[in-house]
Amino acid sequence: MTLIKYDPIREIRNLQEEMNRLFASAFSRTFDDELMSGAWTPNVDIYENKDQVVLEAELPGMKPEDVNISIENNVLTIQGERKFEKKEESDNYHRIERRYGSFTRSFTLPPTVDTERINAEFDNGVLRLTMAKREEAKPRRIEIKAASSGSSQKNE
Repeated sequence: MTLIKYDPIREIRNLQEEMNRLFASAFSRTFDDELMSGAWTPNVDIYENKDQVVLEAELPGMKPEDVNISIENNVLTIQGERKFEKKEESDNYHRIERRYGSFTRSFTLPPTVDTERINAEFDNGVLRLTMAKREEAKPRRIEIKAASSGSSQKNE
């Protein structure tokens, strides 16, 4: 019978190596899958005021002709593709952190939006969609009229 001396440091080292392998395989597989599929999602800001709903999407490095916008069944869809363009054959990239490939973003529009009155602008890599609200959805002031109190009383 062989006795092995218990070494807590060796156990901690083994645990750390197992954890490193676990995280390395999980993160590298996810990151590689995304790079292979070219999946990326542009960031958007959506806000509204009394007259319109505005959607702004960050599309750096893209041109208006790289983006398609459509509306179907009150769902706004933005699609596009950012292509990776290698500068020269002699370039040796050490790191590529910017995302490339195709993307699709869809948003269900509120019933207050008039889908016939949507304006799209593209400036400095930002797509801005301005969607007018329907007239009946806009807040309006209702005037209160004072009733004349003298006409309802009879002179006796």
